[in-house]
Amino acid sequence: MKKNRVLIVIFLTVFVDLLGFGILIPILPQLLANPASPFYLLPRGYSVKQGYIIFGFLTGIYPLMQFIATPILGQLSDRYGRKPLLAFSLAGTSLSYVVFAFGIITKNLPLLFIARGFDGITGGNISVAQAAIADSTAPADRARNFGLIGAAFGLGFIIGPYLGGRLADPATVSWFSASTPFWFAAILAAINTLSVIFFFPETLKQFRVSAIHWAQSLINIGKAFNMKGVRSLYVTSFLFQGGFTFFTTFFGVFLISRFHYTQGNIGDFFAFVGLWIAISQAVVTRTISRLWRESAILRVSLIATGIFIFDFFVPGTGAGLLWIVPPFAIFNGLSQANIPGLISQSVDATRQGEILGVSASVQALAQSIPPILSGFIAASITPESPILISAVVIVAAGIFFNIFYRKIQHSHPSLV
Repeated sequence: MKKNRVLIVIFLTVFVDLLGFGILIPILPQLLANPASPFYLLPRGYSVKQGYIIFGFLTGIYPLMQFIATPILGQLSDRYGRKPLLAFSLAGTSLSYVVFAFGIITKNLPLLFIARGFDGITGGNISVAQAAIADSTAPADRARNFGLIGAAFGLGFIIGPYLGGRLADPATVSWFSASTPFWFAAILAAINTLSVIFFFPETLKQFRVSAIHWAQSLINIGKAFNMKGVRSLYVTSFLFQGGFTFFTTFFGVFLISRFHYTQGNIGDFFAFVGLWIAISQAVVTRTISRLWRESAILRVSLIATGIFIFDFFVPGTGAGLLWIVPPFAIFNGLSQANIPGLISQSVDATRQGEILGVSASVQALAQSIPPILSGFIAASITPESPILISAVVIVAAGIFFNIFYRKIQHSHPSLV
């Protein structure tokens, strides 16, 4: 019963994190990158290109703060316990959504940045969630229970964009506005905070008093480049996650620019993408993993993901995009699932915690840089340009993996 309570609360915690991320996807472009939207926040005097740049910075501040804070929260949870850190992070997430909603209502850009930055600091709780599962689960069951985190990610990515689009659409309910989804997310995070306080048992048995390494993220990046046997996998992960972040950051702007999508249309589209990614990870990945090894799958899936992103430029109608989504999402899902799996298999069981921490830092850094670059690229060239960059970077990840992972396999047979 205790273990079930732990797993349920952890599932809800990760789900709320991804729900908040998903809610932003259809709304942020309307706030800062679409002057025709009734939700547009920028005052007169700001150009559309300046809006793209501000949009990029606002999107990038969350993963940047998460990059800094995630390892620190993990260390603090070793010292003070999982329960207080989870409660703190969820309460911070709830507060950040309230501040963001006020920022929208008052058209206050600094409030929006404060809210996203604070949420990045308090929302970097994935390391705490993983640690709580490891505390309360036998080693043989850990992989299956870690899969719950992946399921929560997938569900949040499906429901978040859909809710964001619908709760911000006055056509759904007359008094709905761009701030409505954030009030909803704030209430959900507050309820989850109470569930941690009242129902989550402390899972840490031995509290560890040790110095906090405040620059642990930078230390982790240094480790990633010094682990010779895993270095090429980290570079592949960095390129893939960075490329996918280019896609998620500006694809909403691409949909507005090319097809005049509303926030509801964008939410529906990304929910459809999330649904197919979930199908890929739940069904396709399981089937294909029985037939091919992770390295063989990645040699194809990475390059195919990039190619299908190029294909989004082909259709002349929004409906035509829907035919590209299933193969794109399947290859993307295969890549998302097999990169961490291959990294995990590349070291022995005694270094899994270290590898997880380094991987989280690499991924967070990869998600921090593209949004900022995307704003400048869109302003300098076209709003569709970051999507082209996304495709190029992911194809580059596939080419890099195909060239360099083979060399590592040859010189390090244990990594095969």
